[in-house]
Amino acid sequence: EVQLQATGGGLVQAGGSLRLSCAASGITLDYYAIGWFRQAPGKEREGVACFSSFDGAAMYADSLKGRFTISSDNDKTTVYLEMNSLKPEDTAVYYCASPRSPPSCALYEAWFDYWGQGTQVTVSS
Repeated sequence: EVQLQATGGGLVQAGGSLRLSCAASGITLDYYAIGWFRQAPGKEREGVACFSSFDGAAMYADSLKGRFTISSDNDKTTVYLEMNSLKPEDTAVYYCASPRSPPSCALYEAWFDYWGQGTQVTVSS
């Protein structure tokens, strides 16, 4: 069974940095994709970034490219989302997700089959 868990959220000051982690189990290490999504109060869930272990490809929302970076550890057991120059509007619950197949990236919810619980990120001004 595929299980995902997002961790690393917390309270940070504007301009600060934070790194979120997505621990995945039940996946094929060289044949998976992990996407990060976020949902702020009163807003729709939006795609943030996506990483594919199959080809190492990365995808970002245009508005976030340059501030956020997605990566994996050396053994491809964990996917990270590095967030820099954080702004109050980045405040949201952040989720990681994975499609059943194939291991390609997308930034829309319907592509993903497995979802983690989410972790809260709060950026204060």
